[in-house]
Amino acid sequence: MFHSKISGLGYYVPDNIVTNDDLAKKMDTNDEWIQERTGIQERRHIIRGEDTTTSMGVKAAKIAIERSGVAKEDIDFVIFATLSPDYYFPGPGVLVQRDLGLRTVGALDVRNQCSGFVYAISIADQYIKTGMYKNVLVIGSELHSTGLDMTTRGRGVSVIFGDGAGAAVLSREEDLSKGILSTHLHSEGQHAEELSLIAPGMGKRWVTDIIADNDPNDESYYPYMNGQFVFKNAVVRFSEVINEGLQANNLQVSDINMLVPHQANLRISQFIQQKFRLKDDQVFNNIQKYGNTTAASIPIALTEAWEQGKIKSGDLVVLAAFGSGFTWGSVIIRW
Repeated sequence: MFHSKISGLGYYVPDNIVTNDDLAKKMDTNDEWIQERTGIQERRHIIRGEDTTTSMGVKAAKIAIERSGVAKEDIDFVIFATLSPDYYFPGPGVLVQRDLGLRTVGALDVRNQCSGFVYAISIADQYIKTGMYKNVLVIGSELHSTGLDMTTRGRGVSVIFGDGAGAAVLSREEDLSKGILSTHLHSEGQHAEELSLIAPGMGKRWVTDIIADNDPNDESYYPYMNGQFVFKNAVVRFSEVINEGLQANNLQVSDINMLVPHQANLRISQFIQQKFRLKDDQVFNNIQKYGNTTAASIPIALTEAWEQGKIKSGDLVVLAAFGSGFTWGSVIIRW
């Protein structure tokens, strides 16, 4: 049995900065309203034709691979987490394998939205622990901006999300006191429709239905979120899954050096910080400048925290996420 460790990290965000004031020119909103409810000041949106979900993932992956010291030829497997693939099929994992020029390794796509990166890390960890693979490339990448309702009708959702990608290389670690100590995953599908994008989907409304109806008021192909319900569930599940990870490893809250939560809403992160009585330097947030990038948010934040020297060797790092599905999870790491 082995452990897996994060040997390299990288992220990429588009250059195009969209401020709250920029959004106020498109819809009935303002900077104060957005910051009060979400903590977001700005986010990144792609310029059409310059980036895709895959291309952003590739850019983040190149940085992570270079920093890992692992040769491209030694990547054994690719796991790509996203809710915004370039195509309905095939998924972006195989496109990354192609665009990075990797060997004909396996490529897996994970569709767990905001907790997608946590799920992907857990899968990679299991492959490495069992000895099947030595180096697994894990990517979280999202392109939200081209699929949002940028009118007053959609402001409750559209002001929240941004585009970007993060990546990590997981490698074999023989020192069992280091690396990923445990991962914890959950779901509660009875609330699936409370945060969802229903169409196009084979179950209710496919492209042919949308075209046939040609209904300008059809909102089924825009994201829907029951914001208050999601918030109430998120703060409970975040707390539960963080505690679950600590208890599984006989650790205390005081042992946490850095908590990197999914960047869903700054108010959620602040609530969790207060509940666990963590200091500001024990929690990393960057939603203020990137918005919610769903599956990309944790790897982007984790990379920035590491780049800024806020994560050091021997630190206990906790990753936690909650999102659409409902799905949630945590990862406990000894850096």
